[in-house]
Amino acid sequence: MPLQVQLPSTNGRASERLFVSYLAVIAMIVTAMIFHKVLDHAGFFSESFEKLSYPLELTLDLSLLGVICAAFPHILRELRRRTTSATEAHQARVHIELLFKMTDMLQSALGHADANSVLRSTATSLMPGFGGALYIFNNSGDRLELSTSWDWPERAMPRETISPQDCWAIKRGKPHLNLIEQNALCCDHQQSELVTMEIPMMARGEIYGLLLIQRDGGEAAAELQETAVLATALADAMSLSLSNLALRERLRTQALRDALTGLYNRRYMEDALERYSDQASRTRSPLSIVMIDLDHFKKLNDEHGHAMGDVILAEAATAILGTIRPCDIACRYGGEELVVLLPDCSLEEATAKAELLRNRIERLSDRHGIPVSASLGVSTISETSKAKDGMADADRALYRAKQEGRNRVVPAERSIREVASSKAA
Repeated sequence: MPLQVQLPSTNGRASERLFVSYLAVIAMIVTAMIFHKVLDHAGFFSESFEKLSYPLELTLDLSLLGVICAAFPHILRELRRRTTSATEAHQARVHIELLFKMTDMLQSALGHADANSVLRSTATSLMPGFGGALYIFNNSGDRLELSTSWDWPERAMPRETISPQDCWAIKRGKPHLNLIEQNALCCDHQQSELVTMEIPMMARGEIYGLLLIQRDGGEAAAELQETAVLATALADAMSLSLSNLALRERLRTQALRDALTGLYNRRYMEDALERYSDQASRTRSPLSIVMIDLDHFKKLNDEHGHAMGDVILAEAATAILGTIRPCDIACRYGGEELVVLLPDCSLEEATAKAELLRNRIERLSDRHGIPVSASLGVSTISETSKAKDGMADADRALYRAKQEGRNRVVPAERSIREVASSKAA
């Protein structure tokens, strides 16, 4: 954050020179008076000069009085100016200390909730009487969502979402002041009678969010303009935190998800399988596994190129994500193999879901004009079986699907026997 230093104005420098000049004249007169008193006390003046001693003393006294009277308004003005400057310097030091403290606290923030708490605390201390709101871009980047707010009147609470196309600050990449005057240029999302200052949250050339500062009352516009520098410094400090949080989230996502398909990676799937298996054992609910393999994928890559193969794989993953429930887990197991975990889902329901997945993947053939299909194996983990047994059963069922002609769904034999025995019991 750049530190802005305010240089003394021309009027301030002239006043200071005049102040020093008056003090010099007063010092000279006082020196002369003291010198005269010393000479007079020492009997330096002869009888012929004694008549001049009193007029000289009177002249010095009157001169001193005149200079003091003339200098008093200027001295008083200069003292006030220096007092004001000292007060402003003290406030600036306090503000800088608060901003440094905020930056230090934000470095320890584990997420947006921590960062929001630091922002609210610092903003209310730096700008008492001003309300604010922080908006952050959602994952798709098509709208700004309210992350936190403070000190807004009940009659004009901030909106939950803002479209970037409706905000001049986002479109221009510069702060924008929304006035309530007639013919004032306001953002389309402005819906209250409050004057607001909007500051885009920028870091490393990228906009991460929007900071709104609002003020109510007749002098709201002037007060917001006076605090613009402070609000911008607050936004700059928060922008760096948002940038760091976004980077941390990207790194975490890269560690858990496959870059091409957006599905979870194999490591995450194995951890999730253990958790879901333990949960299924405790609750005595079924856990089904669907293993998917795209048919003749090597041939597709050889004939149409690896770029087309990547497109087909990514679109197959999208088709899977559009079919499963929020509680289900879809993973890229390796190469063209995909795995879907279906908690609290019986073998019959999982087989029907797998058939739906097969149909969705097969429809990609019409879109690209090349044959696309998948073979699927389905298994269900019972109370007595383990997670690794369920994966092995699904893999064997997948192998059977390929042997029987591909582009089909095959349930695991052991899962079928266990379902039959449970129904018989």
